[in-house]
Amino acid sequence: MTDIFGRCRAWSAYRAQLDPAIYPYFRSIASRQDGTEVEVDGRRLIMAGSNDYLGLSCDPRVIDAAARALARFGTSCSGSRLLNGTLTLHEELESEMARFLGRSAAVVVTTGFQTNLAVAALLDRDSVVFADRHNHASLVDAVQLGASKHRRYRHNDMAHLRHLLETTESAGSRLIITDGAFSMGGDICDLPQIVKLAQMHSARVVVDGAHDVGLLGERGRGVAEHFGVEEQVDLVITTLSKCFGSLGGVFAGPAEVIDYARHHARSIVFAASLPPANVAAALAALRILESEPERRRRAFQVAEQLNNGLRAVGFNTGDSVTPVVPVRAGSKLECLRFWSELFAAGIFVNAVLPPAAPEGTAVIRITLSALHTDQHIDRIIEECTAVGRRLGFIPSTPPISFERVKMACSV
Repeated sequence: MTDIFGRCRAWSAYRAQLDPAIYPYFRSIASRQDGTEVEVDGRRLIMAGSNDYLGLSCDPRVIDAAARALARFGTSCSGSRLLNGTLTLHEELESEMARFLGRSAAVVVTTGFQTNLAVAALLDRDSVVFADRHNHASLVDAVQLGASKHRRYRHNDMAHLRHLLETTESAGSRLIITDGAFSMGGDICDLPQIVKLAQMHSARVVVDGAHDVGLLGERGRGVAEHFGVEEQVDLVITTLSKCFGSLGGVFAGPAEVIDYARHHARSIVFAASLPPANVAAALAALRILESEPERRRRAFQVAEQLNNGLRAVGFNTGDSVTPVVPVRAGSKLECLRFWSELFAAGIFVNAVLPPAAPEGTAVIRITLSALHTDQHIDRIIEECTAVGRRLGFIPSTPPISFERVKMACSV
């Protein structure tokens, strides 16, 4: 008989063999300077790994809204939304998010992960879910919780999705679910083809807009607005921890679906309610986002400068067209060394290893905000270049030419 804790001991033994200097996770941040710089172990670093794309988490107006809610309602709702944890603030945010997303209704959930898990309430053993292989882990878990059949198509491969739709027999419902912008690659889904295939094969479409709602589209409503197919998307899910500078998630769609999820999704029904300060912060951020489109323009401008600056010296940044800039970084160990040397040089980025990234594709994930300056960008490119050449990721001299990236900005 094996001990259920055996894998924990094996992991601990592996963890002990790692050089602490190259271990990139759970680094403690002592303070933040408007989201662009942080203090770690007494050192000031450029924060180039946050998802605060619009720089709203440190905006004084957002902080003030959170503080006023804190004074009015306290630190916690001390219960679930279903029972005693629904505030007028929750309803106000839900109403404004539904309007913003162009949906008839929305429900605010405590975390983005839990919001995606709410999809499970719509599934059963007769359901078939067709999902992109690069979807976020929370969507994978949602399908497992829903006990439905899971057919995963190759990343953004519409021919493979078509094949699966044509060859998979099902007596129940069909659902295609995809990230809008992919969190590790920075590329966006082929939503026009997805909705076309969905119509051909009687499938519903759900888009997780965690990394595109607030950025893409004329009004920032995400990838569906960007492609002009909002009416063909059945449900939109997004998070409040990125463009909205707070915590939580939003599940938006037809009123009857949202009402059903409120009463049947376990990740909503059995979870403590989103705290008042976070609700108020998200509400303030939404209003700023809508009134200041220049923030979205700047977020894409910064990303384009960074992406093309890295490509100019020889880095491979894949197919990114959003503020997520992935730098291919070789093996796991090579990626950790890359991260470590950038950290020592004063640049805080993210080391992403399998399974968060596809096997054999470890990346340094760089994400900036609308508040980063041109000087920040120049410094990041300079340090990445120095480390990349030292570790052999890029040649000692820049390539003669490179393919420039144009961001998927609709603003």
